[in-house]
Amino acid sequence: MNIPGKWIIFSLTIGLVGLFGWNHLTKPLGDQKVSFVPALREAGTDGPLRYCVYRAPGGVNGDILYHLPGRNLDEQIWNDNTYFTAMIQAQWADMKVKPPTVVCVSYGPVWLLAPKGRSESSGLQEDFLVRMERIEARIGKPARRILMGESMGGSNALILALSRPGRFAKVAALSPGVYVNSPFGFFSELKAAVRRTGADPKTAIGILLLARKFVGNDKEWAAISPIQFMDTADRSFPELYLSCGLYDKFGNFEGCSALAEKARFRGVSIAWHPMYGGHGAIDVPSLAEFLVRR
Repeated sequence: MNIPGKWIIFSLTIGLVGLFGWNHLTKPLGDQKVSFVPALREAGTDGPLRYCVYRAPGGVNGDILYHLPGRNLDEQIWNDNTYFTAMIQAQWADMKVKPPTVVCVSYGPVWLLAPKGRSESSGLQEDFLVRMERIEARIGKPARRILMGESMGGSNALILALSRPGRFAKVAALSPGVYVNSPFGFFSELKAAVRRTGADPKTAIGILLLARKFVGNDKEWAAISPIQFMDTADRSFPELYLSCGLYDKFGNFEGCSALAEKARFRGVSIAWHPMYGGHGAIDVPSLAEFLVRR
C-alpha cells in the first residue's frame, strides 16, 4: 500500500514536535543551590591573567589560596552557589574558622602552566609566577601560599607546586589529569590505557590533543608529569591532598592512584581520597579542613 507523501511529512512533523515537547518537559527545572554567605570579591587583571580576590566577611587568616579552576570556568567561579567552592565557603563558616584569602585566576577557557618549551602555547608557568608576585605586592604577602585546582586546574596546581616546591606549603588537586602513559606514546599503548581505565574515548582524544598543544615532545611531557616529579621528591615537597573518582571519564583514577603510592614511598605528606563517583567527585569536609589546617 502506497502512503501519500503528505502523510509521511505529517507523521514526521508530529513525531518531531512530540520529541521536542518531551525533551522540554523532562529537562531539569532548576539547580540545587548552596546556602552560604558569599565572600567579598575584588576583580583585577594583569595582562592576559584575570583574577578575583575573595575575602570572607568575618576575616581571613593570613594565607593565600590560589584557586586554579577547571576548563571553561573563570575567575568568578568561587562565589557560584551551584559549585563546590560555595560548599567549601559554607563549610568554613560551619567550622567557625577564618579561611585564607582566595585568589581565583584564569588565562581563559583552556590553559596549562607548562614551562617554556617548543610549543608556542607554553611558558605560562613563568608568566604566572611573575604576575603572582605582582598580585601579592598589591594585596599583601601571605603567611603561606596554598594551591587548589580541579580537573585542568588540578593538573595546573600539581605542575606548579611540584616544579616550584619551595613556593607553596600545600596543594590540593581534585580529579587532576595524571596519566601513567605519555601522550607521545604509541597508539597501541594509548588505546590499551583507554580500555584499562574506562576513559571515554572521545574525551581521551580531546585530552591527547590538548596535551600536545602545550607540550612539544615526550621529554617536555616528562618534565611536567607529576608521577615523574615523584622520582626526586622528598619530605620538603608541599603537603598534598589528592582526590579522584573511580569512574572518572578522563581515565584519571589510575594515574592518581600511582601518584599517591609513589608519594608515600618517597615520604611526601599526602592525603589520598579515592572517591566512588565520576569526574569531579569531592569530599568537601576533608578538603575544607585541609585548606585551613595549620
